Amino acid sequence: MLHFFLLVSRQGKCRLSKWYTPHPEKEKKKMIREVSQMCLARPQKLCNFLEWREYKIIYKRYASLYFITCVDKEDNELITLEVIHQFVEVLDRYFGNVCELDLIFNFHKAYYVLDELLIAGEQQETSKKTVLKLITEQDSVCEDGTDKDMQ
Repeated sequence: MLHFFLLVSRQGKCRLSKWYTPHPEKEKKKMIREVSQMCLARPQKLCNFLEWREYKIIYKRYASLYFITCVDKEDNELITLEVIHQFVEVLDRYFGNVCELDLIFNFHKAYYVLDELLIAGEQQETSKKTVLKLITEQDSVCEDGTDKDMQ
């Protein structure tokens, strides 16, 4: 089970954080700082798996962003890497070559994509086509609602 999912820039700024287990806000900030420093300090050639507290940290760097997850020690690292990669691929198809600015200015859409893929820290949908279809449907519903409000 995923405990949290983070997107962190190379400068250490948290661009997205999704928590699947409850923690006090102060503890969340401390955890984000600890985990992001550990991942940012590691050379690129090293393994993407870290042991941290009673969990495993699994991360992957894409361009200027680190996609970081925290899972139970018993969870499969490769499946978690695949979940990260699937999230990146869906974002890339949705935004058309996604970049950090897309996530900054459209963070709500990035959260929506993540919510379509994961529920309560477990993978919900494995089909990228289905996720993209649901997201475009949601966009059209939002646009229709905006158009009606303006009339």
